[in-house]
Amino acid sequence: MSNPSALQDVLDHVIAPAGELARREGKFPREAVSALGRAGLLGLTCSAEPEGGGTYLARAAEVVARVMPVCPATAAVLQSHYAAATVVEAYGGRWLRGEVAAGRHLCTLALVEDGAGAVRSTARRTGGVVVLRAHKRDVVAAGEADCYVWSSPPVASDGGLTLWGVPAHAPGLFVPASANGAPFASATSTVVADPVRVPAEAMLGADGEGSRILLGAVLPWLLELSAVIGSDAVHPSLGALARSASGTARSGDGQAFAASAAMALR
Repeated sequence: MSNPSALQDVLDHVIAPAGELARREGKFPREAVSALGRAGLLGLTCSAEPEGGGTYLARAAEVVARVMPVCPATAAVLQSHYAAATVVEAYGGRWLRGEVAAGRHLCTLALVEDGAGAVRSTARRTGGVVVLRAHKRDVVAAGEADCYVWSSPPVASDGGLTLWGVPAHAPGLFVPASANGAPFASATSTVVADPVRVPAEAMLGADGEGSRILLGAVLPWLLELSAVIGSDAVHPSLGALARSASGTARSGDGQAFAASAAMALR
């Protein structure tokens, strides 16, 4: 991080009181997230150009480990943000990368399909616009994040997944009311695209290459960050990624990641 004392200052003055509200009232720690952004800690994993901190997984794990005992909800949000930001950093457009690097954008993962309903995840392209339709469950910071790293079936290729950077303000994207009325402080909930239209340029990586990106980039980050958080707060996307890895990986690394993810879920 650019200032070694930046995190401690945010922990003492913002995250600690936000953690109390999260525990007592289930309130999303918006003040903590905003303070982390201002301190350069949301952009920590992004390259130094144009505005990010330019550090990587080990430093992110350090931040999450220090935040966890003070506010588990903020730690869960950071875990999802850092894992999603690694995809944005590698494949996102210049504007989106700059917003994340500057700490102005909170990212999250929307990867787990809600199999309970009749809605089937789809992606249809017409000209320069892609129409996405899906119900995604177990999304951390649902309704609070600025950008969702969203998975869908491919638009044109056969098999695999395609990833998208879906802005939170996209028309047709919403978080349904909680069925039990008991909110999680991490705002973990379902997000619905009914439908959502995004420009074709919102694609992150190549069409059909999403599984490879998730296996090679997101899964290692979630495993490392889940390890420092502890088994009581395993990221909800790990199960889906473990199944994807075990079903598609042929390399030694892929098999090892699948095994590690399965162990983390025990």
